[in-house]
Amino acid sequence: MQVILFRHGPAGRPDVSRWPDDHARPLTPRGEEKTRAAAKGLARLLPAEAAIWSSPFARTIRTAEILAATLGSAPPRTVAALASGGSARALLPLLATAAAEVPEGTIILVGHEPDLGRLAGSLMLESTGALPLKKAGACALTFDGPPRMNDGALDWFLPPRLLRALGARKRSGQGAP
Repeated sequence: MQVILFRHGPAGRPDVSRWPDDHARPLTPRGEEKTRAAAKGLARLLPAEAAIWSSPFARTIRTAEILAATLGSAPPRTVAALASGGSARALLPLLATAAAEVPEGTIILVGHEPDLGRLAGSLMLESTGALPLKKAGACALTFDGPPRMNDGALDWFLPPRLLRALGARKRSGQGAP
């Protein structure tokens, strides 16, 4: 199973007068453009359809919707464990169930920093290391069997600039980029 961690795109600055509840803070129009461009790059890396799970925050839901539209995937599933400050331990049983249903599948988790970086670190390392992601950046981890702590292998780690560049490249024939 492959798990891709994708940080939400650029959002508006926190402003309690505009968004008293930070859950409602949206992507900016430029953030949507950058996310769409990064999603095109991600599409070139995926071998097949992916399931998309999102934090319940507005900016992550919109990022997940952009990913789903770009990838031709089903609408995203909202997962409370991906909320800012969510628990990796609560996420693992959900991922194990998904792995049992589609062992060769790909799940894209759309969330926040520092949570995604810590999740990446704990899925790969025995220490409390982290692999921080920039906004609209991603990394992919592969597991033999269900995802478990300290058991993932890093396939790739791409900042948004490289994802956008990959999405902008012209394809030369069929197959891999």
